[in-house]
Amino acid sequence: MPRSAAPTDVQAIDALLIQGGLQPTRRRLRVHREPLREGQDEVRPQTPVRVVRSRIEIVRAPAFQRVPWLMHGFSTRTGGVSHVYAPGQRAGELNLGFTASDSRENVLENRRRFLEALGAPPDAALVTLLQIHSSVVRRAVRQDAARIFRGDGHITNQPGVLLAIQTADCIPVLIADTKRKAVGAFHAGWRGTLKRIVENGVGRMRAELGSHPQDLIAAVGPGIALCCYAVGEEVRGEFASQFAYAPQLFRELSESDPIREKYPLLFLTARAPGHSDLGPQLHLDLMEANRRQLLDAGLSQESITVIGHCTRCQRNRYFSWRAEQGFTGRMLSVVGIG
Repeated sequence: MPRSAAPTDVQAIDALLIQGGLQPTRRRLRVHREPLREGQDEVRPQTPVRVVRSRIEIVRAPAFQRVPWLMHGFSTRTGGVSHVYAPGQRAGELNLGFTASDSRENVLENRRRFLEALGAPPDAALVTLLQIHSSVVRRAVRQDAARIFRGDGHITNQPGVLLAIQTADCIPVLIADTKRKAVGAFHAGWRGTLKRIVENGVGRMRAELGSHPQDLIAAVGPGIALCCYAVGEEVRGEFASQFAYAPQLFRELSESDPIREKYPLLFLTARAPGHSDLGPQLHLDLMEANRRQLLDAGLSQESITVIGHCTRCQRNRYFSWRAEQGFTGRMLSVVGIG
């Protein structure tokens, strides 16, 4: 992602444009798409939300909060002890992933604080995965807290086990069986979504835990939203080969700038389609893609909560791989049986 020009550079460029008889303007979004369907909202980049940086903030799904035995929560980047991703600020950040840049001690303390704020019992077993953008789903037990397994989803009906998914733009999906006290947690990037990780997870809950779709509730957590998720044309082709509703998951957004339109050769880029900041760009709605998978798996519309927070828009609240060009921390999305 190109670095933004310094204010003095922008002023100098504006002065040259004025001398040449041009009026400098700022970029604006222009959307190219089919007319909105009935009940469909206009897509706009979300306004960043200011939050208190000194405390732990946990985002919760209202439907999950109404189940007395259910523990769950989506973390943010606020309230921890890490400083590597925001060295200039006084308050620490809540990096919950063992990344190469942060210390293990920081992450363990951040996890301790997060679980305490979550209300988890001291003996709760936090189970994570080595996520590989797959359709692999495992059945987790307490002993798995001391192990690392490869996969992108896990399920359990064992009390005291907290299933965790790590994200920094990908979509976390939490599921709970309100009748049989069973839960699942799934990591859905575009590759995992293409491989139907969520549908596969519901299938495993039915086969191994006796769950019925009508008893399931689901929460699609914070992740990169349609407004910010530019992809290449090859991604649309992959989705079209798998899902009949694929055309409904994509929009074309382009940035309109009079200078770029008059002098297009000045803004040529060698980046692959979907990876440049110039338009038009193809955007994918991963949140909607996973909501559709939940519907196809048998859940009702009323049982699905889409949090809707865009991690790239709200980079002061969430870690974002794209907004921070890969140098970022990780959030945890957690669900368990109390």
